[in-house]
Amino acid sequence: MSTEHTKQYQHRKQKERVVLVGGCFDMLHYGHIMFLIQAKTFGDRLIVALESDENVRRRKGPLRPIHTQEQRKIMLESLTVVDEVLMLPTMTQDSDYEQLVNDIRPSIIAATEGDPYLSHKKKQAEKINTKVIEIPKIHTPSTSQLAKLIGLE
Repeated sequence: MSTEHTKQYQHRKQKERVVLVGGCFDMLHYGHIMFLIQAKTFGDRLIVALESDENVRRRKGPLRPIHTQEQRKIMLESLTVVDEVLMLPTMTQDSDYEQLVNDIRPSIIAATEGDPYLSHKKKQAEKINTKVIEIPKIHTPSTSQLAKLIGLE
Protein backbone atom coordinates (compact mmCIF):
# COMPACT_ATOMS: atom_id res chain seq x y z
CA MET A 1 0.00 0.00 0.00
CA SER A 2 1.32 3.44 -0.87
CA THR A 3 2.31 5.74 1.98
CA GLU A 4 0.06 8.54 0.69
CA HIS A 5 -3.01 6.32 0.99
CA THR A 6 -2.12 4.81 4.38
CA LYS A 7 -3.66 7.79 6.22
CA GLN A 8 -7.02 7.22 4.59
CA TYR A 9 -6.94 3.52 5.37
CA GLN A 10 -6.27 4.33 9.03
CA HIS A 11 -9.37 6.54 9.07
CA ARG A 12 -11.36 3.57 7.80
CA LYS A 13 -10.06 1.47 10.69
CA GLN A 14 -11.30 4.14 13.08
CA LYS A 15 -14.86 3.64 11.75
CA GLU A 16 -14.83 7.00 10.05
CA ARG A 17 -17.06 6.92 6.97
CA VAL A 18 -14.90 8.01 4.04
CA VAL A 19 -16.49 9.29 0.83
CA LEU A 20 -14.28 9.20 -2.25
CA VAL A 21 -14.92 11.34 -5.32
CA GLY A 22 -12.76 11.84 -8.35
CA GLY A 23 -12.51 14.28 -11.18
CA CYS A 24 -10.76 17.11 -12.97
CA PHE A 25 -12.31 20.12 -11.16
CA ASP A 26 -10.58 22.44 -13.62
CA MET A 27 -12.68 25.58 -13.17
CA LEU A 28 -14.68 25.24 -9.99
CA HIS A 29 -18.32 26.11 -10.58
CA TYR A 30 -21.68 25.80 -8.86
CA GLY A 31 -22.24 22.23 -10.09
CA HIS A 32 -18.92 21.11 -8.61
CA ILE A 33 -19.61 22.79 -5.27
CA MET A 34 -23.09 21.29 -4.94
CA PHE A 35 -21.76 17.85 -5.91
CA LEU A 36 -19.06 18.03 -3.22
CA ILE A 37 -21.52 19.28 -0.58
CA GLN A 38 -23.94 16.46 -1.37
CA ALA A 39 -21.17 13.84 -1.46
CA LYS A 40 -19.96 14.88 2.00
CA THR A 41 -23.42 14.21 3.48
CA PHE A 42 -22.81 10.48 3.00
CA GLY A 43 -19.81 10.33 5.33
CA ASP A 44 -17.49 11.93 7.83
CA ARG A 45 -14.54 12.57 5.54
CA LEU A 46 -14.51 13.66 1.89
CA ILE A 47 -11.47 12.74 -0.17
CA VAL A 48 -11.08 14.10 -3.70
CA ALA A 49 -8.93 12.09 -6.12
CA LEU A 50 -7.72 14.82 -8.50
CA GLU A 51 -6.81 13.87 -12.05
CA SER A 52 -3.35 14.67 -13.39
CA ASP A 53 -2.85 17.38 -15.99
CA GLU A 54 -2.05 14.67 -18.56
CA ASN A 55 -5.31 12.82 -17.91
CA VAL A 56 -7.30 16.07 -18.09
CA ARG A 57 -5.66 16.84 -21.45
CA ARG A 58 -6.43 13.35 -22.75
CA ARG A 59 -10.08 13.56 -21.68
CA LYS A 60 -10.86 17.22 -22.37
CA GLY A 61 -8.52 18.24 -25.19
CA PRO A 62 -5.20 20.01 -25.80
CA LEU A 63 -6.25 23.36 -24.29
CA ARG A 64 -7.01 21.82 -20.91
CA PRO A 65 -6.47 21.92 -18.06
CA ILE A 66 -6.85 25.64 -17.60
CA HIS A 67 -5.40 25.34 -14.08
CA THR A 68 -2.54 23.04 -13.17
CA GLN A 69 -3.13 20.11 -10.87
CA GLU A 70 -1.41 21.99 -8.05
CA GLN A 71 -3.67 25.02 -8.57
CA ARG A 72 -6.77 22.81 -8.69
CA LYS A 73 -5.65 21.11 -5.47
CA ILE A 74 -5.30 24.47 -3.70
CA MET A 75 -8.76 25.56 -4.87
CA LEU A 76 -10.34 22.32 -3.65
CA GLU A 77 -8.51 22.42 -0.33
CA SER A 78 -9.92 25.89 0.30
CA LEU A 79 -13.42 24.42 0.44
CA THR A 80 -14.47 23.53 3.98
CA VAL A 81 -16.41 20.51 2.71
CA VAL A 82 -13.23 18.87 1.32
CA ASP A 83 -11.09 17.06 3.89
CA GLU A 84 -8.27 15.91 1.63
CA VAL A 85 -7.15 16.13 -1.98
CA LEU A 86 -5.02 13.37 -3.50
CA MET A 87 -3.06 14.50 -6.53
CA LEU A 88 -3.21 11.47 -8.80
CA PRO A 89 -0.29 10.53 -11.01
CA THR A 90 -1.06 9.96 -14.68
CA MET A 91 -3.28 6.90 -14.64
CA THR A 92 -4.14 5.08 -17.84
CA GLN A 93 -5.65 1.76 -16.80
CA ASP A 94 -8.65 0.70 -14.77
CA SER A 95 -6.27 -1.29 -12.56
CA ASP A 96 -4.61 1.99 -11.47
CA TYR A 97 -7.94 3.28 -10.17
CA GLU A 98 -8.79 -0.12 -8.67
CA GLN A 99 -5.57 0.04 -6.65
CA LEU A 100 -6.42 3.53 -5.42
CA VAL A 101 -9.89 2.42 -4.31
CA ASN A 102 -8.44 -0.70 -2.70
CA ASP A 103 -5.86 1.37 -0.78
CA ILE A 104 -8.38 3.94 0.48
CA ARG A 105 -11.28 1.51 1.00
CA PRO A 106 -13.94 4.23 1.12
CA SER A 107 -17.35 3.63 2.65
CA ILE A 108 -18.91 5.34 -0.37
CA ILE A 109 -17.79 6.28 -3.85
CA ALA A 110 -19.82 9.27 -5.01
CA ALA A 111 -20.31 9.98 -8.70
CA THR A 112 -22.36 12.43 -10.69
CA GLU A 113 -25.40 11.00 -12.39
CA GLY A 114 -24.40 10.22 -15.97
CA ASP A 115 -20.69 9.85 -15.12
CA PRO A 116 -19.09 8.15 -18.16
CA TYR A 117 -16.95 6.04 -15.79
CA LEU A 118 -19.86 4.93 -13.60
CA SER A 119 -19.70 1.26 -14.62
CA HIS A 120 -15.97 1.18 -13.77
CA LYS A 121 -16.63 2.80 -10.39
CA LYS A 122 -19.35 0.25 -9.64
CA LYS A 123 -16.97 -2.62 -10.42
CA GLN A 124 -14.29 -1.08 -8.19
CA ALA A 125 -16.80 -0.61 -5.37
CA GLU A 126 -18.03 -4.18 -5.69
CA LYS A 127 -14.49 -5.53 -5.28
CA ILE A 128 -14.16 -3.90 -1.84
CA ASN A 129 -17.77 -4.45 -0.81
CA THR A 130 -18.79 -0.79 -0.82
CA LYS A 131 -21.32 1.12 -2.87
CA VAL A 132 -21.54 3.91 -5.40
CA ILE A 133 -23.94 6.75 -4.76
CA GLU A 134 -25.12 8.66 -7.81
CA ILE A 135 -25.68 12.32 -7.08
CA PRO A 136 -28.15 14.03 -9.41
CA LYS A 137 -26.48 16.37 -11.86
CA ILE A 138 -27.04 20.08 -11.30
CA HIS A 139 -28.01 21.69 -14.59
CA THR A 140 -25.47 24.46 -14.78
CA PRO A 141 -22.81 25.21 -17.39
CA SER A 142 -19.93 22.74 -17.31
CA THR A 143 -16.28 23.75 -17.21
CA SER A 144 -16.03 23.08 -20.97
CA GLN A 145 -19.08 25.27 -21.65
CA LEU A 146 -17.72 28.05 -19.41
CA ALA A 147 -14.29 27.89 -21.09
CA LYS A 148 -15.92 28.34 -24.50
CA LEU A 149 -18.16 31.13 -23.21
CA ILE A 150 -15.25 33.20 -21.93
CA GLY A 151 -13.06 32.44 -24.95
CA LEU A 152 -10.51 30.10 -23.39
CA GLU A 153 -11.37 27.32 -25.86
